[in-house]
Amino acid sequence: MKHALHQNIAARQATVGVVGLGYVGLPLALAAETAGFRVVGLDTDPDAAQNARQSHGLRVTDDYADLADADCICIAVPTPLRRNQEPDPSFITAAIDALLPHLKRGALLVLESTTWPGTTRELVAAPLQRAHNWRIGHDVFVAFAPERIDPGNPHWRIDNTPRIVGGITPACTALAADFYRALTTDVIEMHSPEEAEATKLLENTFRAVNIALVNEFALMAHRLDLDIWNIVDAAATKPFGFMPFYPGPGIGGHCIPLDPIYMAWKARSVGYHSRFIALATDLNNNMPRIVVERLAALLNDHQRPLKGTRVLIAGLAYKKNVGDLRESPALRILQLLQQKGAVVHGVDPHVPPSTGELPCDMAAVTPQSLSTYHAAVLVTDHDAFDYALLAEALPLILDCRGAFRKRGIQGPHISAL
Repeated sequence: MKHALHQNIAARQATVGVVGLGYVGLPLALAAETAGFRVVGLDTDPDAAQNARQSHGLRVTDDYADLADADCICIAVPTPLRRNQEPDPSFITAAIDALLPHLKRGALLVLESTTWPGTTRELVAAPLQRAHNWRIGHDVFVAFAPERIDPGNPHWRIDNTPRIVGGITPACTALAADFYRALTTDVIEMHSPEEAEATKLLENTFRAVNIALVNEFALMAHRLDLDIWNIVDAAATKPFGFMPFYPGPGIGGHCIPLDPIYMAWKARSVGYHSRFIALATDLNNNMPRIVVERLAALLNDHQRPLKGTRVLIAGLAYKKNVGDLRESPALRILQLLQQKGAVVHGVDPHVPPSTGELPCDMAAVTPQSLSTYHAAVLVTDHDAFDYALLAEALPLILDCRGAFRKRGIQGPHISAL
């Protein structure tokens, strides 16, 4: 069976099924289609299905029976945290439960959803064996290949970003590597799915703890009346042993705030408490409160309390040049300001007014409209903002991203975080 599937993949005669058509699954499905595979996308969310069908012409279904002929099936469903900060694998288990009655013998099943080490073996391979009594690596093939999507990044795409794969058996790893080599330039084969799962968590934990480090350094620099942006830029001139990270209002998106917690949760199950991850999480989660405190201090210098002050949040998305609001620090900053009695509006060129229930009213970006605000907080430094207009029209700006400084726009009314 391995040989037959290998030949189908090599000849682009394999049918690929993608479960979950969000920011991970949809680009994957389109990349597989571009590579020459016949693709069937599945999503039970009508909005995601409609977007994939109408905007991209993808064949889309909400019926798992339509994947019965699929040779390779990739699962790219969400892996959120519960309120108690424990992983919520319900999307994975629901997808596996719905898929198993229709999975054909000889297929390759790949999990792409970011999760803790052991998930592929426990929640994918084990249920499959219970349902069909198939031998993994002989009758069916199971692997983990973590997504490496960077929304809004025009340079690193699916076709040129190296992929990690780790299968339950060497045969599983080899077939998964065959498939991903059809989509991208470089594939790294791991010894197990657990290694691949931990690799993904290390990548994002690295980012989380370094963001926390520079945020703490920024707080110390502020107390010492030092310019953190000059400090980081100067340190970045060292050609070895340093990688620049920059301070900000907190972390957002699905990966960076959540993935370290997945690793820490799994480590606790074997009696290890990760103090480093806990400290980094606490520091990053505390940054929205620091932003509000810094704004309150700036307003106090102008004899104005937060209560009743009109504040504009510039940039609601969690990162520049995207419209994704998930876990965005702007939402927490907005909430804290409202709790203190501020009148808060938002502006974001990438978040359409029709996006669900927006957390605040959206402002118009005109000199007249901007002049009605007492202060603004630049949370997300979208390239589409007219920074010169913002600087001219707004009486007080707290810049959480160093965006005005980067553009050479200065003034006593512009303060960096």
